[in-house]
Amino acid sequence: MENKKGLILVVEDEDAIRLTLRDYLRKKGYEVLVASDGVGAIKQMMDNEVGLIVTDYRMDVFGGDYWIRFLRQYCPDKKVIITSGFLRPDFQIPYEVIYKPFDYSELEARIQNILSGQPDSPDAKTL
Repeated sequence: MENKKGLILVVEDEDAIRLTLRDYLRKKGYEVLVASDGVGAIKQMMDNEVGLIVTDYRMDVFGGDYWIRFLRQYCPDKKVIITSGFLRPDFQIPYEVIYKPFDYSELEARIQNILSGQPDSPDAKTL
């Protein structure tokens, strides 16, 4: 069965957030892959055609500024949402940032808009 909503990769080092977000999005009809860090995410992207990456900013293994720089340089065609409890990058983040704690239904609405090609909401950076 082909998924019409697109394949989402959730990259999050906190197990509880990663797994509950995966389960929530699956119940909403999305196909979801997970990775606990940037290295696992790269492996998933090499094996699957990912439509959207929802990723934590701060992760112990290949996270933070290096992860953002990697996505920008090597995955410029990928749609990305960054999640963070606290974000202090050394440079401008070129992706939408949603701050933790976030409401899963609000995040899912943003995912739906992004995957359907709708323009960003005016307050997208402040969710």
